[in-house]
Amino acid sequence: MAGYEATLRRVQALLAPAQSVLEIGCGTGTTALRLAGGTRQLLATDVSAAMVAIAREKLARQPCPQLRFEVADAESRCVDDAQHDVVLAFNVLHLLGDLDRALDATLASLKPGGLFVSKTPCLGEMHPVVPRLLVPLMRAVGRAPAVLVFDARQLQSALERHGLGIETVERHGTQRKDMRVFIVARKAR
Repeated sequence: MAGYEATLRRVQALLAPAQSVLEIGCGTGTTALRLAGGTRQLLATDVSAAMVAIAREKLARQPCPQLRFEVADAESRCVDDAQHDVVLAFNVLHLLGDLDRALDATLASLKPGGLFVSKTPCLGEMHPVVPRLLVPLMRAVGRAPAVLVFDARQLQSALERHGLGIETVERHGTQRKDMRVFIVARKAR
């Protein structure tokens, strides 16, 4: 929880009231609800209609006019044709079927000079038994989704391949070694 709160504080410091923000993989909308008040508008998307339904229920209980939730696949063009100042991707990049295709689609909606902010589990930094044996075994018995295995350096390289300049790489966990890397990158102007 402390790591999540540190990440939220860090992201809030990057956002401004005039900005349009896109979040991919919003899940049940908790993070979007916490961040939307500091933006002009925040479009939060998820591939799961069930997750978006929960997020919309939360929004109905806690109205925020800047925020809307939509069902959208991160590997396809965003449902919103607007250009966004910031794109957020928390705990989702490792779950995508094709990281490069998703980055192409997502970054198409990011304005030149805009920020891409992500916090991503880097399973390649875990003990080798986890991604090589445990995850495939859990997938075989229906207890884990398909995941991409990369480390922080490989993720940074992927972002750079897509025209992003890395501004910061941080770890916000409370443990000695946090496999969830927080990256702020800027799209070339």
